[in-house]
Amino acid sequence: MALLENIKVFVRVVELGSFSAAGRNMRLSPAVVSHRIQQLEGHVGVRLLNRTTRQVQPTEQGMLYYEACLEVQRAVEQAETSVAGAGAAPRGTLKVTAPLVFGRRILAPLIPEFQAATPNVEVQLRMSEHLLDLIKEGVDAAVRLSVPMDSSLVIRKIADCRRVICASPAYLAAHGEPATPDDLKDHNCLLLRFSGSRQFRWTLNSPKGQVTLNVGGRLDADDSDVLTHWAVAGQGIVMKPVWEVADHLRAGRLTPILTNFPPESLTLGVLYPHRRLLPANVRAFADFLVERVAPMMAEATDGLELPAAE
Repeated sequence: MALLENIKVFVRVVELGSFSAAGRNMRLSPAVVSHRIQQLEGHVGVRLLNRTTRQVQPTEQGMLYYEACLEVQRAVEQAETSVAGAGAAPRGTLKVTAPLVFGRRILAPLIPEFQAATPNVEVQLRMSEHLLDLIKEGVDAAVRLSVPMDSSLVIRKIADCRRVICASPAYLAAHGEPATPDDLKDHNCLLLRFSGSRQFRWTLNSPKGQVTLNVGGRLDADDSDVLTHWAVAGQGIVMKPVWEVADHLRAGRLTPILTNFPPESLTLGVLYPHRRLLPANVRAFADFLVERVAPMMAEATDGLELPAAE
């Protein structure tokens, strides 16, 4: 068991490039990480890592050993998940990431219910609009709200999510209502901004097909809820998943615009690294989301008459 644990630490050090980063990822102190690496090097009888003050690099022998360790981990994982698939209860740590708004409003309130159903699973929830690298960050499952795209990851669909372009009545009274997508270029569009974000490109459906345009404005934030607050306060135009702003639409605090040019829909799904056999805790989590969240998405938008994206 100690050898397997040392191998896990070694793999994380190679992937993350430092003892401290591996320690944070695995909830170990740098001293413990260093000790485990020393134990492993003593076991194999060669230096596996070259250490500098800024980074750690595998030696030539260390890189060969790293590749072999990945095969060992895969073999152990397949053995464990084979047992789990045979009926063992979900157990172990489950590291999950989710967008801020979905995490706050939907997922976080449901986690106690999931944990009650799977008491041997320890859930670590990390919420961010930033798209984390699942492999690098050691994430087991990521809830994503995005346009479907090819990926080396496995995605299990939870629900389709329509989007709407909207603004407050006060903003429209002061600045006029755009009649075509091109008119958005003359308006203050509220954007979700973070490193790598492409939210400044809005893709809308039209009778002649999809049109993608760059939009901009005086305000942006890396928290989607902030954009909603600004839109309600009359600060600009926003494009949002319908379920996020449904209450504001019903109450008239936000007004749908460009309804003849609906935005392309998003897919709400749970992603996980491709594996031949899925760990029982990840499978249980995905099953739980499909069962509980899909009806909540439908209920949130019930009664709203908005054109669907083609």
